[in-house]
Amino acid sequence: MSSRRDFLAYSSLLATTGLALPETPGPTGSITDVEGVTVGHFTETRRPTGCTVILTPEGATGGVDQRGGAPGTRETNLLDPVNLVEKVNGVVLAGGSAFGLATADGAVRWLEEKGFGYRAGRSIVPIVPAAILIDLSVGDDPKIRPTAESGYKACEAAKTGAVEQGNVGAGAGATIGKLAGPGRGMKGGLGTASVKLPNGLVVGAIVAVNAAGDIWDHSSGKLIAGARNASGKGLANVMALMRKGELPGMEARPLENTTIGCVATNAVMTKAQAARMAIMSTAGLAMAIRPAYTPFDGDTVFSLATGKWKTPVDSSWVGIIGALAADVLARAIVSAVKHARSVPGYPGLADTTL
Repeated sequence: MSSRRDFLAYSSLLATTGLALPETPGPTGSITDVEGVTVGHFTETRRPTGCTVILTPEGATGGVDQRGGAPGTRETNLLDPVNLVEKVNGVVLAGGSAFGLATADGAVRWLEEKGFGYRAGRSIVPIVPAAILIDLSVGDDPKIRPTAESGYKACEAAKTGAVEQGNVGAGAGATIGKLAGPGRGMKGGLGTASVKLPNGLVVGAIVAVNAAGDIWDHSSGKLIAGARNASGKGLANVMALMRKGELPGMEARPLENTTIGCVATNAVMTKAQAARMAIMSTAGLAMAIRPAYTPFDGDTVFSLATGKWKTPVDSSWVGIIGALAADVLARAIVSAVKHARSVPGYPGLADTTL
């Protein structure tokens, strides 16, 4: 089938399903179904926080789309298609607010020791973009946060196969649904998803969900988690409250938010194509989180293309890959919340019935 015919066929499917594609996951249903990608977590045991590494040691073409109003990032300018370096060796997602950016130092050290990175004269410089979410108010001691050593340990734990989800890594301290006011949120977490087409194309996503907004399952159109009502026994539905002009949580300035993630494909892509993939993928964030990209969120999504699937990629295929990336990102967000277990003050769907 030609790229044009592929594009038209998938475009028709997307138009009729609203991007809710039939679930055809790869073997593990994880971003590691993309050949060339491994994932590792470090989860802090002293309070809920941690980091997650998505490693592509041999190099992958990278992109990024940053839409939230309160970002915390590293090496995102490097991913601009007009800039020099073509490949990245991994991405780090971390809790701990700005302190958590130190985790990327640990990933860089691990990759350098293994000989992976950008050749600069006699040196090897690993390229590791990163993004953080703020989880400092979850647990007892905000001075406990992920460090460079946490990033190093996450790299040591990185592997292929199924990825642990829920209260792990960058999702350990993640919470959601904070726009209805204090004490009415729920537990967020770390989630992943993938899709594999019959022709061998694979697209996957991984995400740490720490959103101000509510979580919707775009496949069913149902609100599944987020801000609870005053009784705590059901969901308030923040968008419904907004339509009535009721915005109590906005007055409380709910600043401790941000959803960060990464989408990946085994396709060969240029930096410009990877950037478009990242841009398109953030539609999935908006489908699953309502509202998204608020002034209180630093929503950021990276993209990686490992180049293991050798079919030439034109603009039609970029459209398909971007649409699939949006779908798997939305599914990964839902999966993160469904796997989330309760912590004090934040009930999780994995062990709570609303």
